[in-house]
Amino acid sequence: MSIRLGYHIPYFHHTETVTGLFPALVDQVRAAEDAGFDLVTTMDHFYQPPLIGPPDGPMLEAYTLLGALAAATGRVQLSTMVTGIGYRNPALLAKMVTTLDVISQGRAVLGVGAGWHEQEHREYGYEFGTVAERFGRFEEALGVVVPMLRGARPRVEGRWFRAEGAINEPRLREDLPLLIGGGGEKKTFAFAARHADHLNIICTTSELPRKMAALRTRCAEAGRDPATLETSFATPLIIDEDGDRARKLLEEALARSGVNVAELTDSERAAASDRFFVGTPAEVTEQLQERVLCHGIDGLMANMLVNAHDPDAIALTGRTLAPLVGLAPETGTTT
Repeated sequence: MSIRLGYHIPYFHHTETVTGLFPALVDQVRAAEDAGFDLVTTMDHFYQPPLIGPPDGPMLEAYTLLGALAAATGRVQLSTMVTGIGYRNPALLAKMVTTLDVISQGRAVLGVGAGWHEQEHREYGYEFGTVAERFGRFEEALGVVVPMLRGARPRVEGRWFRAEGAINEPRLREDLPLLIGGGGEKKTFAFAARHADHLNIICTTSELPRKMAALRTRCAEAGRDPATLETSFATPLIIDEDGDRARKLLEEALARSGVNVAELTDSERAAASDRFFVGTPAEVTEQLQERVLCHGIDGLMANMLVNAHDPDAIALTGRTLAPLVGLAPETGTTT
């Protein structure tokens, strides 16, 4: 099943009470399903990331949440964006995502990455390590989890993980999609070329030409046609019929994370504009066409930074983005 348009759940601080949180999440995910998104994702974090809020802000465990959302939805695929590979034994991770696939009747996607949040690794008691160590752990984990998704019983005696013929049943299918997320041109892209069905690229738009060239190189090294590896772009955005209001919402979000837009240098402002997509539907459409889709990216993963809980904003974002990636709004089907 193809992935073209993702709706990301970026925060959990939008309800007055904890008891109201999950019902609100169900409402917004159903709104995303109705708006034509074909994938819903959530973070795999224990603490809020810096741009979202302080570490002690609300954060739900990813796979428990996805299992509950599977029972509350009927069409959208479900994934993390993305699973920190060091947080779970990879054999257990294979079992968790195939269980999600059974619950959702074949709508699970395994999203994985090397992990980057040092504080939550340290404070939860997981080894963080150097960049080289994290990618070594990532590669070793893929050698366990990917075969288990396909019905094999891997035997691995590695530095980080062991598996002794681990069994993973029941499974609905042999082709549960693997999504790898990140921007590393050497390791991450190489792992994607060798193992993944989908690569979600995280970078600024000015970096995209180099990233896409690097991906083609990694695919050539793996003997893979790059056309067989779907790509998407991590897309932080705010769309509003009033473009000035959208830009004001971004300024307020940055201020909450300690960034005063008025004090930014010209180069810092340029970097910010290179990262975010903000404005009216027509303005954001033009930005995405000229800065992202022209480079051959297949899909968009929408991170609605400030209004992801608003059903009207979700509907507007779906109507704006779906035609750009070849989907029919409100159905999620290919046009």
